[in-house]
Amino acid sequence: MKNLTSITKPSEAVPIRTDKTELLHLLMDDYGEEIKRLVYAYTKNWTHSEDLTQDIFLCVYKNLDTFQQQSSIKTWIYRIAINKCKDFLRSWHYKKTIISDIILPSEKENSPETVYLHSERKEAVSQLILQLPVKYREVIVLYYFRDLTLEEMTELLGANVNTLKSRLQRAKKRLAFKLQYKGEM
Repeated sequence: MKNLTSITKPSEAVPIRTDKTELLHLLMDDYGEEIKRLVYAYTKNWTHSEDLTQDIFLCVYKNLDTFQQQSSIKTWIYRIAINKCKDFLRSWHYKKTIISDIILPSEKENSPETVYLHSERKEAVSQLILQLPVKYREVIVLYYFRDLTLEEMTELLGANVNTLKSRLQRAKKRLAFKLQYKGEM
């Protein structure tokens, strides 16, 4: 097994000394929910996202020995997740579904009316994001919801920085136009 003792958990500065199974559990604890939400942004279906997330971590487990530490473990897992999502979208299993939940985590608000209006707006924005083509949707989700830098996205998506900037700008313009058209702005 490749040197797994030097892989560090994001919240810790000291190396983790563990076996492959324990390391997988730590990675699932740290990145499981993020990966599931990322997969949902691609599939638009919670059931598919849960199944794909399990498949992604199975792939991570099988390939931990091949992790070369040329990037962060987070970037490596995200790359696996994005590739699995793109494979799924090309597969015959993929069906377009209506969004039933939202990407954004809920926030605390004061009044019931404010909570309702805020949730309606988040629902509308989420639906519009999921209507974008994959190349625009992925940059929006990675940049705004996963807080990845353009450099990290370059590594994940295999596109140059200027291409990603262009996609991000076009995606924002499309969202702004759709929000304005719907009267959400």
